[in-house]
Amino acid sequence: MMSIKAGILDEFEQVAREQGKKLTPLADDTMLLESGLDSLCFAIVVARLEDRLGIDPFQTAEDDHFPVTIGEFVKLYEHAAV
Repeated sequence: MMSIKAGILDEFEQVAREQGKKLTPLADDTMLLESGLDSLCFAIVVARLEDRLGIDPFQTAEDDHFPVTIGEFVKLYEHAAV
């Protein structure tokens, strides 16, 4: 079974290819806004992750903090999955 992080990175890469975007190297400290994806790409990623993982952490988030880095984005999904 693929880890949540690997699944997220896979979706980032797939959406970037489909949308003709060039991703920067993705590391935990990579800023989402500097990843090469735009807001439409992030919406697609979130929708696909909901289908793939069965969770949407943005619907159940208890605060209004949106993740800023890849690492924070991954942690949001990992915490929602438990």
